[in-house]
Amino acid sequence: MSEQISDRGGLVQGLLIQGFLKVRGLQKFIPARLRRGVAVVPVVRLSGVIGAVTPLRPGMTLAGVAKTLERAFATKNAKAVALVINSPGGSPVQSRQIYLRIRQLAAEKKLPVLVFVEDVAASGGYMIACAGDEIFCDPSSILGSIGVVGGGFGFQELVKKIGVERRLYTAGSHKAMLDPFLPENPDDVARLKALQREIHAIFIALVKGSRGGRLKGTEDALFTGEYWAGETSVALGLADGIGDLRSTLRDRYGENVLTPVIAPASGMLSGLLGRRSPGAGALSALDGFGGLPDELISALETRAIWAKFGF
Repeated sequence: MSEQISDRGGLVQGLLIQGFLKVRGLQKFIPARLRRGVAVVPVVRLSGVIGAVTPLRPGMTLAGVAKTLERAFATKNAKAVALVINSPGGSPVQSRQIYLRIRQLAAEKKLPVLVFVEDVAASGGYMIACAGDEIFCDPSSILGSIGVVGGGFGFQELVKKIGVERRLYTAGSHKAMLDPFLPENPDDVARLKALQREIHAIFIALVKGSRGGRLKGTEDALFTGEYWAGETSVALGLADGIGDLRSTLRDRYGENVLTPVIAPASGMLSGLLGRRSPGAGALSALDGFGGLPDELISALETRAIWAKFGF
């Protein structure tokens, strides 16, 4: 009886081998990234101001990048995930949420994350870069700006000059805090600065937790909001090395490494699925020129954020 079982096992094994040899001839028709033994490192580009969303100028948000990140981490045969970052920062909330999602996916899929900085990874852009197990940059890249900034305008004198009366009704003593048409209140400024210090502390803790012992220098040097070029960033431990995506991945995973770019869904279908669906605030822009002033201000603000870093 045992001999019969042994014979059957050998027959099954032989059939499996024959089947494998037949299929092997068809391997060339299988997409390269699906073949066994081929190193694949999917690439996701994260670019632009973070969280600055207007009808015609959507910024980078978790909602906008979540599906793309999930597709990248689900790529078959992936050895790692590469993120190409080019962002001057923006919303601290969206920055941290994107950071957390990347780390969650990396833990779930047990894949390392390699970050490659292009022109800028500053402020919130650097916060996202910290989601990488390693950070690489160009010698001319700008990194850092680990701080919090807020600003506005004061129009109270202009209102007086043109003879406009300001009428403001609130319930709550601080509801009109920092209103641009009222004189600046020192107490309101103190409250704002306290809020900024709290957010700054969260940012610092994230950088320390991500970079750990690789950071060099004192907190007074690293966390003042200053930013640096690539070589100095590496020396300070804000990045791990100078390197471009193609060369770095080839050195690490071989000349034949595949680097498919995982892009967001596009076209009519994505619009039907809601990726580009306008929010309630977008309707005026779609009706004509009603949203033009807001779009102009948004464009100027975006331009100013990039200009801070010389771009």
